[in-house]
Amino acid sequence: MNLKIEVSKVTNQADLDKAFAIREEVFINEQECPPELEWEFEEESTHFLAAVDGEPAGVSRWRKTEKGYKLERFAVLKNYRGHGVAQALVQAVLNDLPPKADYVYLHAQVQAVPLYKKFGFKKTGQQFDEAGIQHYKMVLQKS
Repeated sequence: MNLKIEVSKVTNQADLDKAFAIREEVFINEQECPPELEWEFEEESTHFLAAVDGEPAGVSRWRKTEKGYKLERFAVLKNYRGHGVAQALVQAVLNDLPPKADYVYLHAQVQAVPLYKKFGFKKTGQQFDEAGIQHYKMVLQKS
């Protein structure tokens, strides 16, 4: 299957609404995350929307924290998993970070660890629970 995957920075409310709908479907409905934990830090985050053949398929965001730059809320709709959407989102977010982003990290769901390893992230610390799902903190290793 030859799908056209495009990732763009969210610059308008209509695309932000599409991104939020994907997060609601994946995190709240599918993974049963508490809604009150899902909707935080929205205004200070830079959001991304992935489309497959023009249809909304996945989302992600990054934000500056007191520790550095945190990549978050990677979600791909079930029908589009396994086609490279998540990889395209990770690459787009990394490409968008400021040049001074010297400490880049994320909290990876256990099943997503191999994805982030492909981009140079390394696990640090013990496995932990976040929103009822097991995660690892991962930090980008600069080459």
